[in-house]
Amino acid sequence: MRIPSKKDKKSKKATASKSLGKAPGELVYTGDKENLETLLEVHEYTIDEHQTYETKQIKKVFDVKGNNRVTWINVNGLNNAEDITKIGEYFKIHPLILEDIVNTNQRPKIDEFDNYIFVVLKMLYHNKENELLTEHISFIIGTDYVLTFQETDEDIFNPIRKRFLNQKSRLRSMGSDYLAFSLMDAIIDNYAVVIETFGTKVELIEDELFLESPREDISRDIQYLKQDLLRLRRSILPSREVISRIVKSESELITVKTYEYLKDLQDHILQINDNIDLYREMVWGLMDMHMTTISNKMNGIMKVLTIISTIFIPLTFIVGVYGMNFNYIPELQYKYGYFALWGIMIILFLALLIFFRRKKWL
Repeated sequence: MRIPSKKDKKSKKATASKSLGKAPGELVYTGDKENLETLLEVHEYTIDEHQTYETKQIKKVFDVKGNNRVTWINVNGLNNAEDITKIGEYFKIHPLILEDIVNTNQRPKIDEFDNYIFVVLKMLYHNKENELLTEHISFIIGTDYVLTFQETDEDIFNPIRKRFLNQKSRLRSMGSDYLAFSLMDAIIDNYAVVIETFGTKVELIEDELFLESPREDISRDIQYLKQDLLRLRRSILPSREVISRIVKSESELITVKTYEYLKDLQDHILQINDNIDLYREMVWGLMDMHMTTISNKMNGIMKVLTIISTIFIPLTFIVGVYGMNFNYIPELQYKYGYFALWGIMIILFLALLIFFRRKKWL
């Protein structure tokens, strides 16, 4: 589980303040992945052919419209405002939309225009260290093209890339709207994987809490679960509204066939949100369970200490009486008074132990 450092928190505050005082439509990258070159991954296909290439030259993709092919241009790197502006000018993307593309703090949303649909989602995945990563991804859905903008070249679209190679794939015979659906479907399907991994962590901690001696730092792990859950809710919950609006959209860019697939996608996101609500209750239950476990342990300790104190109270009383500095205490002159006193205290001690045992307090 990821342990957020102070350095991470400071960087988040710094990136959020970059856009303060800027004019509307001015491109300001608010992420933390600076100094990256813009890399374009291009897929052009028809039912009969498919070609793909990568390039760093923006002008190389300025002939994709109207070439009787469906084109997917995956733009990796949002920190180069000049490159994003050139792409926006060619595809006639509104400056405010370009601003949302480079604003990694933008929540999931959808905007419809006459010649394209703009969608923002959050891509979630675990890296090799099992850390939960969130990446800002934007879609521009046109008549025969789809643009995707993401911060780095790491993504979850490899299954889509493999489907391009299969000539019999439905993807090769459908339009740009189905391509956009496939990319969104990959993102939302990966939500389910992330949620499943999160659920496994919750169940492991829940099982550990039932052990007699759970780890001392288990409360820290529960706190990290709460933080991850908040990130999941912040990223996934608004996506439900986005998909619902796409399904209800009357845009001519989305065909009747694709609407059927989008309805299925809506069912998936609703189920994922239900699972998030379920795990939310479980995480809060883990904290309550942990506090109850700590309280029970403390009660057990106090119970033992109380029993020990109760046993020694009468013994302390006897010792205190015969420890007083008076000359005429009758029992002080008895020859076997010392041994008799020890016998009384031992008998009293054993009697109290037996009493507590019968009461099942020990």
